[in-house]
Amino acid sequence: MTRTLQGSLVAMVTPFRNGKVDEAKIRELVEFHVKHGTDAIVACGTTGEDPGLSHDEHDRVVELIIQTAAGRLPVVVGTGSNSTAHTIELTKHAERAGAAAALVVNPYYNKPTQEGLYRHFRAVAEAVSIPVLVYNIQSRSAVNVETDTLARLARDCKNVVGVKEASGSLDQMSQVIAACGPDFTVLSGDDNLTLPLMAIGGRGVISVIANIVPRETVEMTHAALDGDWKRARELHYRLFPLARAAFIETNPIPIKEAMAMAGMIEPEFRLPMCRMSDANRERLRAILKPYGLVK
Repeated sequence: MTRTLQGSLVAMVTPFRNGKVDEAKIRELVEFHVKHGTDAIVACGTTGEDPGLSHDEHDRVVELIIQTAAGRLPVVVGTGSNSTAHTIELTKHAERAGAAAALVVNPYYNKPTQEGLYRHFRAVAEAVSIPVLVYNIQSRSAVNVETDTLARLARDCKNVVGVKEASGSLDQMSQVIAACGPDFTVLSGDDNLTLPLMAIGGRGVISVIANIVPRETVEMTHAALDGDWKRARELHYRLFPLARAAFIETNPIPIKEAMAMAGMIEPEFRLPMCRMSDANRERLRAILKPYGLVK
């Protein structure tokens, strides 16, 4: 299963219209990714604005994406929260709905110890049979899953199969790959670090920019997986300005604005997320033009 979770996994946005989840657009976006060869969809993650969804909306979005994908590509579901019991509930729902794996973020705000992190992820993994990916992002959760803790989880929990590494530290990523071994999947959580991570043994990316340039993101990651580093570097540098632009304001504001400019979705958010500033919107439009995404 772990080797199906490699390449370009899109962190799919959740489109809204008039304050409600836009179900028709969700179906369109899933078909868009099937058409362009995306390796997997990640539903209800950071980019999917999951903290802004109600419990019922979360369940509905998960079910809708899995039903629309219909086995044509795997669906990984973001199921993490800062409550272990709630995380288990969401992860069990993802399993029942047919998810290929769960992406479980560090418990945020609580600031658990490393022992608390270990017990949290182990409890979630033991509650289900689907693979679990740890989502390690200290910048949003206030805690870092240290390499020793991750290696302990990989050793003790057969279905903790990988990590989305969003620490921004290639040093830490190298430690994880060395400590957890070749069967443990390490995925980039930052588009601009995908190729550097793959050069040291990473297997791909959970990508923000794949929402708008899916085919190129697939091609870059597959070139790296195939050892075609020349082609992978060419695509890395072609996509690099877009990867940086995706974070000129808090994710997912820039990518949803970019998709709106390209006519893919409405530029709608759930508070406390909001529209991009006018100045940054113009900066973003200028960056998108060379890609043929806007006029």
